[in-house]
Amino acid sequence: MSELTVTILMPCLNEAETLAFCVRQAVAALRDNNVSGEVLVADNGSTDGSQQIAVAEGARVVPVAIRGYGAALIAGIEDARGKYVLMADADASYDFGHLPRFLAKLEEGNDLVMGNRFSGEIKPGAMPPLHRYLGNPVLSFIGRLFFGVPVRDFHCGIRAMRRDAIRSLNLKTTGMEFASEMVVRSSLSGLRIAEVPTTLSPDGRSRPPHLRTWRDGWRHLRFLLLFSPRWLFFYPGVITFFVGLLISLWLIAGPRTVGHWTFDVDTLTYALGLVLIGAHISVFAVSAKVFGTKEGFLRPNPQFERVFQYINLEVGLLFGCALLLVGLATLGYAISIWHAADFGNLSAQRMLRLTLPSATCLMLGIEAIFGSFFLSLLGMNRR
Repeated sequence: MSELTVTILMPCLNEAETLAFCVRQAVAALRDNNVSGEVLVADNGSTDGSQQIAVAEGARVVPVAIRGYGAALIAGIEDARGKYVLMADADASYDFGHLPRFLAKLEEGNDLVMGNRFSGEIKPGAMPPLHRYLGNPVLSFIGRLFFGVPVRDFHCGIRAMRRDAIRSLNLKTTGMEFASEMVVRSSLSGLRIAEVPTTLSPDGRSRPPHLRTWRDGWRHLRFLLLFSPRWLFFYPGVITFFVGLLISLWLIAGPRTVGHWTFDVDTLTYALGLVLIGAHISVFAVSAKVFGTKEGFLRPNPQFERVFQYINLEVGLLFGCALLLVGLATLGYAISIWHAADFGNLSAQRMLRLTLPSATCLMLGIEAIFGSFFLSLLGMNRR
């Protein structure tokens, strides 16, 4: 069988109210634009006769046993016969007549073409205010910030793609976060991404949508964070470490007074705690980057790889041992002061200023030694 130009794909779970309208509109879009294609319904276990409606209207149906928006689309993309795939919901909220604008962008060489409802039209009642003014703008901004994706509507339900390019991403998520995974993985793999304006109409169903605002919003945010160790771990870790270090250096010589507030060893204790927390989070950042790159879901970074040419297991061990020696030396100095006082009572503030940094250096040294071994284990097969 020769390859078709496009497969119009609809995920479906009990869409009997609107499915016939959507399939007719999709068939008309193919016919009116003289495009060779098919309409494919990825059915997620409908019990309302959606499968029969789809077939009667001229669509092909692929059953999908695994529940979830992403699972249905993954199965549909895999089963599609078209060179391109245009996906959209089967709830009458998207206009399949916009097919030509998506195909034009694909023919220009783009691999993924996103619809943009905000540059197009959002009809009254089509999008809840919480989604329109908070959820979508915030999550789309985070996506652009984390991944540099030139997309302003990260979660638009209508999008078109080059089938072979998207299949090469080996997408995994089965829920609503699939929408984010497709964009993020496309960006990390260097695929070309574009946007076209589209229209969002009110949901044509009488029942509530499958989307759950807070649950699915969190799933999108969680996915964005997990795929960006830099923002999840590295930046928070480095900032926490240096904030704690600067405050510690400021207080190490003695109490400091700012206005009516005096900062002493109690503040120093928390500051050194920030140093430890920041160092630990930073180790997580490097570990996550090494693991993600090795497993193939994060893009290799040549600058990051070059660092490992100079900072290897042996360097990490030497650095950790140096910190241990500093900590032991400071501890020895504190014990000598105590000895000079015949092991009697000493100023608690004075001793804490010595023992707290000593304990911090000892813990950082241990972190560096075992963290170096762990990173070396993660990167054993790294080229």
